[in-house]
Amino acid sequence: MKETKKTDYHQSFILYKPYGYLSQFVNNGQKQNSKKLLGSFYNFPKNSMSIGRLDEKSEGLLLITTDGKLSNHINSSGIEKEYYAQVDGIITDTAIQKLRNGIAIGIEGEIYHTKTCKVRKLQETPILPERGKKIRDERHGPTSWVAIILQEGKFRQVRKMTAAAGFPTLRLVRVRVGNLTLDTMTPGTVREINPQWIQNTQNHNELPL
Repeated sequence: MKETKKTDYHQSFILYKPYGYLSQFVNNGQKQNSKKLLGSFYNFPKNSMSIGRLDEKSEGLLLITTDGKLSNHINSSGIEKEYYAQVDGIITDTAIQKLRNGIAIGIEGEIYHTKTCKVRKLQETPILPERGKKIRDERHGPTSWVAIILQEGKFRQVRKMTAAAGFPTLRLVRVRVGNLTLDTMTPGTVREINPQWIQNTQNHNELPL
C-alpha cells in the first residue's frame, strides 16, 4: 500500500498593528516587561512569526504566518509594500524626485543607496484611525503626506529616506503588501487569510486577494 505523504498545515493572518507595539511575540530586551507584543491581540498559533516588521512607532498592515518558507518568499521576492507617511513640512517636488531615484541612508553603520521606488504626494489627508499618541498639531508648523511604494525593506527605511530628503516622518502607516490591504480593519484587529492565497503567492510575485 502506497503511503500518502503528509503535508503541513499552515495559517496566515493580517494584523493591523497599532502604534506602540513591537512586531514580535517575545522580547528579550532589558525592558521586556514594559513592551507591548503581538500576542496580546489574538491567540495566534504556535510558531507564528511576523513577515517583515514595523518598528514600534509605526502602524498598519503586518502579515503573520506559521510558514517559514512563505515568510522567506515574501521577504525576498520584491513584492510591493505601500506606506503613507506624514512628514514634517510641505514636501517639495525635488525631495520627491530624490526619494524616487534612490537616496543614501545609514544601515548598520554603512551607507546604503535605496532602490528606485514609486513616490507621490497625497493631495488630501488620508482617512486613518486616530493614533494612540497624538501627532503634534499644525501650530508647530505644517505637515504633508506622501505615499511610498518599496520593493525592499531595510530597517526603518521609510523614516530614514524621508529624513535624508529633509522631511522627517511624523507618522508612518503601511497600507498595502502586494494586493492585500487594510480595507476597513481597525488597529488591533486580525483577519485570517484564505489558504489558497498561500499557494498563489508562492507561484507569483504578488499577493492575490
